[in-house]
Amino acid sequence: MARSDAYGVRSMVAPLRRVLVVRPTTEGDFVAAGWRPPGTESLLREHAGFCELLGNLGVEVVVAEAPPGLVDGCFAYDPVFVVGGGAIGLRMTKPARRPEPDFLLEHVRAAGVPVLGSLDAPATADGGDMCWLDPDTLAVGRSYRTNAAAHEQLAELLEEEGVTIERADLPHHRGAEHVMHLMSVLSPVAEDLAVVFSPLAPVPLLELLAERGYRTVECHPDEFETQGCNILAVRPGVVVMTSDNRRTRRALEAEGVEVHTYDATEINKGDGGPTCLTRPLLRS
Repeated sequence: MARSDAYGVRSMVAPLRRVLVVRPTTEGDFVAAGWRPPGTESLLREHAGFCELLGNLGVEVVVAEAPPGLVDGCFAYDPVFVVGGGAIGLRMTKPARRPEPDFLLEHVRAAGVPVLGSLDAPATADGGDMCWLDPDTLAVGRSYRTNAAAHEQLAELLEEEGVTIERADLPHHRGAEHVMHLMSVLSPVAEDLAVVFSPLAPVPLLELLAERGYRTVECHPDEFETQGCNILAVRPGVVVMTSDNRRTRRALEAEGVEVHTYDATEINKGDGGPTCLTRPLLRS
């Protein structure tokens, strides 16, 4: 039976109580999945360091094991989205990731989270295109990974929770073969503060943030490719980011944000930051 104190997420910055992570597999075709080939021992060591950091920051870390071949499985934010009432299984367009929602839903259920439903064809969506602006507003990117049908189905699934979806159209950038999520250009780090990469951010989204009273910190242009805009808040004003992005870190610290870092040289070869590595189960 699901425990109501085991799940529920309607924020990007409320204290992160429980999180599901997936330890990477070292068996599979990394190149076919779009990775730059990682050093597998270092990949596992970096992931373990990330998990240890979360634990030291007071987060309960639930660990699953990626099955052989599922090399993107460590990016647990994308296949399943947890809301206030439970989990929603997504439907991924990248061929190498299509088995991931079923795999991760099993572990989400085992962690005590009920499943509210799943997206059906023709909908496709990645969790990386979904970002809470407040408990009642979910920004959802319209990208090569998340289509209009997904917006419609998510709106139906979230209607009973009183959640409004704000569509954020993303640019072509490098095209359909390159991952480009909403959370590539936006990471809330407090109730009124977000890191953005303005050159690729939708103008209506930037205007919406300003209307809601958000202040913004710019991801340094040289750090966009090293996940400088992908930042995980463990509570308001306390964040985790990769150790590569020193200039963006300094900009955050100038705003009073407490920053913790982890090494991610090998993990970054799969184009995923700290938010990508987590499936938050409970924020409260």
